[in-house]
Amino acid sequence: MNLHDVDVFNAIMITRGAGAAATLLDTSQPAISRSLAKLEAELGFKLFDRIRGRLVATREGELFHAEVKANLVGLDRLKLRAAQIKEVGTGTIRVASLSALGHGLVPRAIVAFSRKHPQVRISYQVRTSNVVRDLVASGSFDIGLAADEVDTSGVLHSVFNTPRAVCVMPKNHRLAEKAVITPTDLADEAFLALSPEDTVRVAMDKVFAAHGVRPRILIETPYGLTIAILAARGMGIGLVNPSVIADRMIAGIIATPFEPAVHFRALILRPPDGINAALITDFTAELYAARNVLSAEE
Repeated sequence: MNLHDVDVFNAIMITRGAGAAATLLDTSQPAISRSLAKLEAELGFKLFDRIRGRLVATREGELFHAEVKANLVGLDRLKLRAAQIKEVGTGTIRVASLSALGHGLVPRAIVAFSRKHPQVRISYQVRTSNVVRDLVASGSFDIGLAADEVDTSGVLHSVFNTPRAVCVMPKNHRLAEKAVITPTDLADEAFLALSPEDTVRVAMDKVFAAHGVRPRILIETPYGLTIAILAARGMGIGLVNPSVIADRMIAGIIATPFEPAVHFRALILRPPDGINAALITDFTAELYAARNVLSAEE
């Protein structure tokens, strides 16, 4: 069995798509498809069903992936260590983040860190929280930021921040003059919602139910950045992590506190035996510094 083909299979499983796996492995999608077909032929069973152009793991694929993950952890760490030995004297750190913190907070930390360590290379990816967790757990990445609903087995973790959700809306919205937005303000409003499985969405649904309010959900998305962009285009109002709108990245919107308070909760993740400790310590310090500055700006 070719280890490259197994790597391809693992990449498809953690990214949930052949195109995303090709990006992760820096190869082409046809090459991904060839490797997958070869592996399935060698195994003698299907790893994925092709449903409406998407790859959906079969039961056999899920069982095989459980074994692959257990066996690839050591190999991934060997690859990472070899790469770092090759780059000794310059250093490399690998950072992954969920979208909510990945476009405002983390870039601030990267800029500050790079000014102090211009010789250090940074590999940075914005991914879903589950993918961030898998990248860190495998040892492929040194540090990750993820939502608190991820599986934390196999990683070191602690709470990174708990920012209060804010309502984003167009500047000309009828609620734009209010100092605080309440559940009753949102009755029958076109609402831009986070995905149903998001912990903040779950908390929001409970708040609305307690107040007897049912917002008119127009769009559901896992990304607060998407909500802010759609709000700027006049599509409605939604609740987001304030880090999403840091540095005035999105014009044409205002952010207003929501009452009662609902908080996001992000974790900082590390592999259980992380290396390059000095650089990671320095970068982690910049993450916390960026967090503190953004908290003061809210």
